[in-house]
Amino acid sequence: MNTDRYVSPLSERYASPQMQYIFSQDMKFRTWRKLWIALAETEKELGLSQNGKPVITDEQIEELKSHADDINYEVARAREKEVRHDVMSHVYAYGQQCPKAAGIIHLGATSCYVGDNTDIIVMTEALKLVKKKLVNVLARLSGFADKYKAQPTLAFTHFQPAQPTTVGKRAALWMQEFYLDLEDLDYVLGGMKLLGSKGTTGTQASFLELFDGDQETIDKIDPMIAAKMGFRECVPVSGQTYSRKTDTRVANVLAGIAASAHKMSNDIRLLQHLKEVEEPFEKSQIGSSAMAYKRNPMRSERIASLARYVMIDALNPAITSAAQWFERTLDDSANKRLSIPEGFLAVDGILDLCLNVVDGLVVYPKVIEKRLMSELPFMATENIMMDAVKMGGNRQELHERIRELSMEAGRNVKVEGKENNLLELIAEDKAFPMTLEDLQKTMDPARYVGRSKEQVEAFLHNVINPVLEENKELLGMTAEINV
Repeated sequence: MNTDRYVSPLSERYASPQMQYIFSQDMKFRTWRKLWIALAETEKELGLSQNGKPVITDEQIEELKSHADDINYEVARAREKEVRHDVMSHVYAYGQQCPKAAGIIHLGATSCYVGDNTDIIVMTEALKLVKKKLVNVLARLSGFADKYKAQPTLAFTHFQPAQPTTVGKRAALWMQEFYLDLEDLDYVLGGMKLLGSKGTTGTQASFLELFDGDQETIDKIDPMIAAKMGFRECVPVSGQTYSRKTDTRVANVLAGIAASAHKMSNDIRLLQHLKEVEEPFEKSQIGSSAMAYKRNPMRSERIASLARYVMIDALNPAITSAAQWFERTLDDSANKRLSIPEGFLAVDGILDLCLNVVDGLVVYPKVIEKRLMSELPFMATENIMMDAVKMGGNRQELHERIRELSMEAGRNVKVEGKENNLLELIAEDKAFPMTLEDLQKTMDPARYVGRSKEQVEAFLHNVINPVLEENKELLGMTAEINV
């Protein structure tokens, strides 16, 4: 651990090793070399020649491949101190290892060939990891929702008691948010395109020179590079860089996931305050340095905290995209180095926390039932009124009496601190031809949750299960929480 310099909490505390590697220098420079190999192979396969002789040989390509992964970082660093250019430093270092191929590395390309294509490749790999974790969060929530689909609980609108729902139905609401995020992620992931090799202003002028103006051959360069790098295609037109709007679309997906996680974590925090639901709390975990009895929802709080960072971070790529001048400016570079990796690292940490929280979420049915039963007489008044009308009562008159009795019962609870005695008040009122026993029979919570259970079953069957089946090779993740 470095104690004498700043270390990003995203690396030290929150993001997984897998996501950190995707944005590592090693991943970056290995990808550069793969791109240089792909370019050389493409140029050779398209018959690049000079005076009838091939410019690139099989021997040169094999030499490049033999050193694709053993990067001589010390040579590159020393060279960069001299020339102050990272791409040319690595071209030089690669050439030191591959003397026969040194003269054809980066042929016809500009720095963005390796820089921008690598950014797209890295973001694509990062989106795949985010998708894997998002699918697993949906799977965990699916099991939770199914288990508690029929468990009645008090619903809240404006955080005021409202018509009952079920614990599982509430989890289905969380799932719906994440499902929408998955749709967005799949759309953006499916549309990721490489920059290709288009030259300094996107005109491919260098290839026009290399291939003696052969338009048909030049048209094949980008599709061949894309195929070699595992992509369907490259962008059809560009300046020197790919459109920074791509970064905006990616960041918006991350912000959407963060918003969904924030909403779920807030609900869990409120429910833990009510002692109805509780996030995992380990045997030796300390909730407060002063109040030893406390069990704070610190993981859900951390989700909310990181989520706010990601939602705000989405503004960075949007502003960068808007501020690009003509075919390129370099005011994107420093911002991209921060906003994109850190957005991904934060979402990675968020999804690990979501997996951990949902996997160990504790439900307290007795507490839930007690709170629900304290409010249920108010919820049952419409049913009671309808039953009384069927027994000969006047709907309007009964409505007014129930309103008055409800206010009296509410006053008893709020002002007097007494139990809710609405049923007793109704039983004593001559307008209602019902005994207390008759009224208590109406207090089955399952009568007031509507189609919650059926909605959960339909949602899981029609929407979530097909997604889980389609992505079954991604399932089975567990999340390690560092702190």
